[in-house]
Amino acid sequence: MNVMERHKFVVGMLMQQNRATVAELARATGASEMTIRRDLEVLESRGALRRVRGGAVSSLPGGVEPPYAIRAMSGTRAKERLARTVVGLLTDGETVALDTGTTAVAVANAMGDRQFTVTPLSLHAAFALSARPGIRLVMPGGQVRPEELSFYGHTPVQTLGDLCFDTFVLGCCGVDPVQGATAYDLDDVQVKRAAVAAAQRVVLVATADKLGRAALGRICSMEEVALVVTDAPADHSVVKELQDQGVEVMHPSDD
Repeated sequence: MNVMERHKFVVGMLMQQNRATVAELARATGASEMTIRRDLEVLESRGALRRVRGGAVSSLPGGVEPPYAIRAMSGTRAKERLARTVVGLLTDGETVALDTGTTAVAVANAMGDRQFTVTPLSLHAAFALSARPGIRLVMPGGQVRPEELSFYGHTPVQTLGDLCFDTFVLGCCGVDPVQGATAYDLDDVQVKRAAVAAAQRVVLVATADKLGRAALGRICSMEEVALVVTDAPADHSVVKELQDQGVEVMHPSDD
């Protein structure tokens, strides 16, 4: 395993069994115990775990959003496939509000040499778009959450209220047929709501693990979503419920 693979494995193992020793992790990954100790030190600095004598325990309780750095390590290929599908739905020249989160960054990276005016709701997405010659960036301003680098507060809500977008690419922490799209951070929820209100079309993009989950803050109902792009299988119970409600669901093509 390379470094990223080890880190993903360690976090995944701790999420499954809550605690692991250095010796266990070394055997499972084929790395030396010294290497594992260095890995644990790095992961602790990112908020993914807490080191204890002889090993580590998970620091990610249920109902709490995992740190950005940890989410960025998981499901990268699935997010890239979803991102290509989302960008394929956009027409050159569109005005696009682009949500926070790792899937939204994948969408930013997938825009390539396309021509859009984009208002990113996080600096992570803004950095990914800044080198794209065909992208016109319009920043929402406001305060910035540490690590997540998402904009929050009165300023971005007011800015979004003064704009009109063709499409809002919405990412969220949970998608439920009854509760709608939800997120953990209530400050983020307010900005996402403003973007929903400012957009003519809302495209919700979500990995399969988000379906059937409801976080604390409600962003919007499924009636306000034009299309859901997900890698969940067509026979997934939530996918069927959404379709029964009349919500269009699109899956990324195999590539």
